[in-house]
Amino acid sequence: MYLAGAGPGDPDYLTLRTVRLLETADLVLPDDLVSEEILALIPAGTEIIPVGKRCGQPRITQAEIHVLMIDGARAGKSVLRLKSGDPLIFGRAGEELQALRGAGIPFEIVPGITTAFAVAAGLKTPLTDRSAASKLILATAHHAAGKVQLTPKWSGAFPPDATLVIYMPGRNFRALADDLIESGIAADTPCVAVSKASTAAEQVHAATLGSIDDAAVGPAPVILLIGQAIQVD
Repeated sequence: MYLAGAGPGDPDYLTLRTVRLLETADLVLPDDLVSEEILALIPAGTEIIPVGKRCGQPRITQAEIHVLMIDGARAGKSVLRLKSGDPLIFGRAGEELQALRGAGIPFEIVPGITTAFAVAAGLKTPLTDRSAASKLILATAHHAAGKVQLTPKWSGAFPPDATLVIYMPGRNFRALADDLIESGIAADTPCVAVSKASTAAEQVHAATLGSIDDAAVGPAPVILLIGQAIQVD
């Protein structure tokens, strides 16, 4: 049983280990955000069961995903649970690992390139900088049921020497930016919203927190980078 990261979408960002697993797996369970270009690398005849969820409307429950993983592994199949980005960042890996441990299924985790790193590389911007940002905060505006919250929260003032990366920020960027400004981040702080990162459909909206425009941000999935270290031409 393998949990592997497919990166942000471009097959060139796959690790060699993940490519080998794609070529040898008996059963692949991919997320919705795994690109068609990556799925095309899977040999004909391999069983593929999409298990993605979008906008909080699952086609399959998390418990059903656990059953597919466990039943496949118990049947002697090489099962590849393929997650976008890195499997350990905002991918419900904790729940799946707990289910595998509870069932006594041995597993391996194969890291992937998380979207924030691919976006920064594509934009040719640092995420940290000796003079501007000594901290990197990865957050999400998407939470479990009963914990809905528009903006990531923290105790005390927001560190001025931090870069904030928000995965799954929702669609109301203006309200999110206003909340961040109210929390203490300066309105003139650079930010960039990237839609469909690393794909041919990628869209980039560079702005400041005070000027980010909902209408200018491309379609989901979107990732938002905020901080003085962000340098976009």
